[in-house]
Amino acid sequence: MLAYGRHLLKRLGQFVLVVFIGVNITYIVTHATPINPVEQTIAAVTNFGNTSPDAIEDMRRSLKALYGLEGNIWEQYVGFWGRVLVGDFGPSLSAFPTPVSTLIGRALPWTIGLLLVATVMAWLLGNLLGGLAGYFPRSRTFRVVGVIAMALHPIPYYIVAFVLLIIFGFLWPILPIAGGSGMNIRQAFTAEFVLSTLKHSILPALSLVLASAGGWFIGMRALVSNVVTEDYVTYAELAGVPKRRILGFYVMRNALAPQLTGLAMSLGAIFNGAIITEQVFGYPGVGTLLVEAVHKGDYSLVLGVTTVSIIAVAAAVFIIDLLAPLIDPRVRAVDTAEAHA
Repeated sequence: MLAYGRHLLKRLGQFVLVVFIGVNITYIVTHATPINPVEQTIAAVTNFGNTSPDAIEDMRRSLKALYGLEGNIWEQYVGFWGRVLVGDFGPSLSAFPTPVSTLIGRALPWTIGLLLVATVMAWLLGNLLGGLAGYFPRSRTFRVVGVIAMALHPIPYYIVAFVLLIIFGFLWPILPIAGGSGMNIRQAFTAEFVLSTLKHSILPALSLVLASAGGWFIGMRALVSNVVTEDYVTYAELAGVPKRRILGFYVMRNALAPQLTGLAMSLGAIFNGAIITEQVFGYPGVGTLLVEAVHKGDYSLVLGVTTVSIIAVAAAVFIIDLLAPLIDPRVRAVDTAEAHA
C-alpha cells in the first residue's frame, strides 16, 4: 500500500508538471501572435456605424477586462491562471459574446463520446484477439484475423475513412456520412436523438477501430507469443491449471503492461485525431471547433480549446498510470526499488 502511495504521488507530480508546462506553452504561443482580440472586436463593432471616441474607449476597457488583458505582462499571466482554474477563458471572438467555456462545453461531449470510446474499443478488441491468436497460434480463425489485421494496419486512417464514405455513403447509402445527428432533431436526452447520434457515429467510429485495432492485435500477439514460453506458464500447464485461467491470469495479464502504456500514448493523440476525424465526417466536436477558431483568428477560443485538450489528455494518462500497478504488480516492485535506492 505504501508503494502504491509513492506511485500515486509521483504520477500526480508528473500530471501537474505536464499540465503546467503545456498550458504555459499555449499561453506564450497565443500571446505571441499579432492578433489583438480587443482591437479586432472594436473593429468589428465600429464597422456597423460611427461610434464616439468615448464609447470606443469604454468598450476597450470593458473588453480588456473580459479578455484578461488588463495590467502588465505579469498581472495578465497571473490573471490567466486564475481564470483557467475556474474554467473562464473569456468571450469568443467569432461568436461574441458567447463564452469560450460554453462553446467548448457543447463540443467536448461529441469528441469524448466518439474518439475516447472508439480508441478504447479498438484497444480492447485488438488485445483480446491478439492474445487469443498468440496463445492459439495454430487456429485457422485467428490466422485469418491476423492476415486481415496486417493488411489494415499500414493503411492511413483517412484512407479507411474515405473508403467507408464511398461504400456506405454513395455505393450503398444506408448510413449518414456527415454531422453528429439529424438536422431536424432537437438535442435532448430522448430516444430519437440518441438513436440518431449512434447512427451518425457508426462510420467515424468504425474507421477508427479498423485503422487502429490491427496495431494492437499485432503487438499483443507478439507479446503473448513470448510470454507463453516462460517457465511459469509451462509449469502451470503441467500442473493442470485450466487454459482459461492460464490465458487470463498468467499470460495476458503479464503481456498487458506494454499495451497499457501504449493506450496512454494513444489517448494523448485523441485530440490530434479529432481534427482529422471531425473534418472528414463533419462531426461537431472539439476538432471542428479548433479548425474554425484558427480560420477566424479566434484568439480566446484557440487558447481555451488547447488548454482543455492538454488538461484532458494529461488526466487520461494519469488515470492509466494509476491503473498500471493494479494490473501488473511489477510496476509497484519497480517503484519500491526506486524508493529504496
